[in-house]
Amino acid sequence: MTRTAPAGTPLGDAFHVYDTTLRDGAQREGISYSVADKLVVARLLDEVGVGFIEGGWPGALPKDTEFFEKARELPLEHAALVAFGATRKAGVRADADPQVRALLDSQAPVVTLVAKSDLRHIERALRTDVTEACAMVRDTVAFLTGEGRRVFLDAEHFFDGYEHDPDCALRVLTAAMEAGADVAVLCDTNGGQLPLRLAETVGEVVARTGFRVGIHCQDDTGCAVANSVAAVQAGASHVQCTANGYGERAGNADLFAVLGNLVTKLGMPVLPTGRLPELSRVSHALAEIANIAPDTHQAYVGSSAFAHKAGLHASAIKVDPLLYNHIDPEVVGNDMRVLVTEMAGRASLELKGRELGVDLAGRPDALSAAVRKVKELESRGWSFEAADASLELLLRREVAELNGPPFTLESYRVILDHRVDGEVVSEATVKVHVAGARVIATAEGNGPVHALDAALRKALAPHLPWLGEVTLSDYKVRILTESPGTDAVTRVLVESTDREREWTTVGVHGNIVEASWLALCDALVHKALRAGERFQPVSMVSP
Repeated sequence: MTRTAPAGTPLGDAFHVYDTTLRDGAQREGISYSVADKLVVARLLDEVGVGFIEGGWPGALPKDTEFFEKARELPLEHAALVAFGATRKAGVRADADPQVRALLDSQAPVVTLVAKSDLRHIERALRTDVTEACAMVRDTVAFLTGEGRRVFLDAEHFFDGYEHDPDCALRVLTAAMEAGADVAVLCDTNGGQLPLRLAETVGEVVARTGFRVGIHCQDDTGCAVANSVAAVQAGASHVQCTANGYGERAGNADLFAVLGNLVTKLGMPVLPTGRLPELSRVSHALAEIANIAPDTHQAYVGSSAFAHKAGLHASAIKVDPLLYNHIDPEVVGNDMRVLVTEMAGRASLELKGRELGVDLAGRPDALSAAVRKVKELESRGWSFEAADASLELLLRREVAELNGPPFTLESYRVILDHRVDGEVVSEATVKVHVAGARVIATAEGNGPVHALDAALRKALAPHLPWLGEVTLSDYKVRILTESPGTDAVTRVLVESTDREREWTTVGVHGNIVEASWLALCDALVHKALRAGERFQPVSMVSP
């Protein structure tokens, strides 16, 4: 592709949303993108509508060189691909420097050059002087623009360098811009800046030079997003970010938080029309590719970003959701949730019931009973905050919508067999009544819960045709109280899936096996409810 500017955005080339997930974001500990991963990431970023996608450092990393070869065929709708690299080395002509040549060979229409702008780095790291450092920048920019490339300059360590020797820092910018660079990107490489001082510096640079400037912030002070927004307010018209804030050390400015702020708070149409609701979906998809659990509390796109726990909040939300939400969550593709805990009041539970499809509005007695039940259970260690399926069953029982279980337990037994070869095997036997029959089943497993689950499924499978669709996808255990020895209350969360949806159930007991049993039964009972069994299941939560 040969696009050198954003396409489809209302502001066009007047403002740049520049993503560096595939280069700077990939420096995060634990992230290792394959070439195939990088291609998928690029397509997702383009779906959001970013204007520039920095694909990596061709010539320095074989994987990045291959990416640019394959990315030439990417059908990007909005973004231009960018190759990242360094200026020529000291004492070497730009057209003879193999790293510079690799930037051309990548065929990327845009190149971002990194250059040191702090005198201390120039003298100690590059081991040259300011005159030669500026010549390295000037020669490389001139060579690349002469070859038809659009060039941005990443002025590394700019803010620290400007504070130490502002004239040196500005000389580096001037060398690039006079040679034909389009944007001088001011980089807070060490991430040590705070918003007010950073904004002052950006404003000074714009006033002194008249250059078009950009901003690139690391998050070492926890201010990367605030610093990026402050820079834009001070005159920057090019902002560099990474998806979900990925990057080395504490990370970079989070692309999704920066976009959310620019669009919803500053009213800047920096994305193509209709793309803002894609933020949450793309954020989660990129987390999956990076093999990093999504941050549930991430601004704008986290699953808890619009979750409300306190009863006071819920009372206001019942009147108007925007009373306690800074924006409508749907604007960024998210949604609001009401969490039910011991802090919840009638309004919280009524809203949560509505979310789960249980109408409590016209049933004051049932609502009061449900509030009392939730508070009493949570005082004993139950938590419905992350177990919507168990909560739904509890609420349906309180409104008398459930009046007969799909199966009832007579007894179960679990034994542990430590064999002579060192193998440890659990064996479980369950006795249940289902569809008018008494069924006994035994199964082995690699642990007591696995064995119990296998035995229960073996007993129920002939009578519940949908059972094969349900699998246990996650199992979490938490010890709730500190007691002498091993005498403690255990809470178990079980996440189940049937390939179409996921649901979570909870069990609490002093015995971890019994706590697991309660959660497992609730999981199957909830599936039975969704499967439309002729008998309406009842919650397995102990009264």
